[in-house]
Amino acid sequence: MITRDFLMKADCKTAFGDIEESLLWSAEQRAASLAATLACRPDAGPVWLFGYGSLMWNPALDYQESATGSLPGWHRAFCLRLTAGRGSACQPGRMLALKEGGRTTGVAYRLPDATLEEELALLWKREMITGCYMPSWCKLDLDDGRTVNALVFIMDPRHPLFEADTRTQVIAPLIAAASGPLGTNAQYLFSLDQELTRLGMQDDCLNELVSKVRALLESSLPETQLRAGFA
Repeated sequence: MITRDFLMKADCKTAFGDIEESLLWSAEQRAASLAATLACRPDAGPVWLFGYGSLMWNPALDYQESATGSLPGWHRAFCLRLTAGRGSACQPGRMLALKEGGRTTGVAYRLPDATLEEELALLWKREMITGCYMPSWCKLDLDDGRTVNALVFIMDPRHPLFEADTRTQVIAPLIAAASGPLGTNAQYLFSLDQELTRLGMQDDCLNELVSKVRALLESSLPETQLRAGFA
């Protein structure tokens, strides 16, 4: 699992797996991206971060407040080819991102003003290793009735790792097979499903994918393990 200490100490060239040199962003590129994002900050109010994937259950950031909410205009999609972290170049998986259309539920975090840039630098080290996302400021509807400006990581469709085909029959075998230094791709999917269930959130597009990946994993286990209840 990614921890705060891991992010602080991580060498991006090696900590997440073998990332193709041409895709790996330097510390200077990440800093420039962060500065450009902050320069577009829509107001002087608190900075909120919207988590729709692993940030929901493992933010690894210091924050002052959290709240559930939903993001209009975007939906979850496993559209990022995963070649590090929970996948590899020889056995790529799929990572979650956002694509246009629909609505996404998740968890928002209000970041501390005093250490804002330090927190965001860690976030960029986690999310922008290859610059695959477009950090964007979006209107977020919190479940308590507030509307806030939130920082959201949206898939960049121009990125070399972008995959347009997210049909279940295409991505389920990839997710079932992929693994890397941070664990298996399937466990990421199951953790996402578990957290959405815990929060009482529904994402119908995931139901079929979760069922298909579970079935693929169970079919690949030896019969003795199935009898022992490991499926």
